[in-house]
Amino acid sequence: MDRSPLFEALPNLITLSRILLVPVTILMITNHEWDWALGLFLLAGASDGLDGFLARTFNLHSELGAYLDALADKALLISIYITLAVVGAVPASIAIVVVSRDVMIMGAVVISWIMEKPIQIRPLMVSKLNTTAQIAFAGLVLGLKAFEWSIGYWFGIALILVATLTVVSGAAYLAQWYRHMSA
Repeated sequence: MDRSPLFEALPNLITLSRILLVPVTILMITNHEWDWALGLFLLAGASDGLDGFLARTFNLHSELGAYLDALADKALLISIYITLAVVGAVPASIAIVVVSRDVMIMGAVVISWIMEKPIQIRPLMVSKLNTTAQIAFAGLVLGLKAFEWSIGYWFGIALILVATLTVVSGAAYLAQWYRHMSA
């Protein structure tokens, strides 16, 4: 069955639209338009699920799509954590931990390429848990702000959980990278 080029490109186009949602979402957070920020964040999440569903269901996987998807996810999460910290919705320390982990992982990958020992990063279970926790926490913070709910005791617990998973995930990737580079 012949498929149109537009259909073939659909998952990538959805991912690109998710990337374009990032600055708009950040603008909504900085303007304290919490309901819009939450809605855009949820839309980005739905688009992430949709592009993955289309790619799997209709075998529309591409190398470009894999890179774009990772870029969209990182751009959204890093931007949201930084912006939430800047507006005082979360402690700056959590934004620093989230961003530092990703910068270290990207730096390790670049170093492995420069040293001509490229490493293929495969998601670890702790990394999947970390990403889920980071997304859930960001969504909960946006929801609290959008619905003007008070921060409960769970906030500190969730913050510690996200920080711990982020550090453990980063350490696991760096250990994997170190073993690869030492071999």
